[in-house]
Amino acid sequence: MEIVNKNKQYKSSNTAIYSCQYHVIFCPKYRRKVLTDKIADRLLEIIQEKQNVFNYQILDIEIMTDHVHLLIDVNPQDGIYNVINHIKGSTSRILRAEFPKLKSRLPTLWTRSKFISSVGAVSLETVKKYIENQKNK
Repeated sequence: MEIVNKNKQYKSSNTAIYSCQYHVIFCPKYRRKVLTDKIADRLLEIIQEKQNVFNYQILDIEIMTDHVHLLIDVNPQDGIYNVINHIKGSTSRILRAEFPKLKSRLPTLWTRSKFISSVGAVSLETVKKYIENQKNK
């Protein structure tokens, strides 16, 4: 299950031009292997459907039985933390309503934690050197 956008694109709002991509991982409670077959397919559909609602773009996604990897582009005004919480909240609500067996196996669908790492066009070292060299101009 993959959605790929290989070209880095900049977006704009009224006050900013941005390109903010993140690698995000989140897991079902107790790392249960419940993201299988129809549940995984429906999870993918929901995440894709909510892109315009929560103002994000999925660049890549992989749904494993016990965790989800997202490569996601997010408007910095919305913030990655808030967007992921919206995704987790809405998918949990919908999936638990559509698949009652999830309610019996888990008190909540997702853990409260998440892994978030920014993905940049240049390395951290390159940015550090650029900033340090500003004094020399």
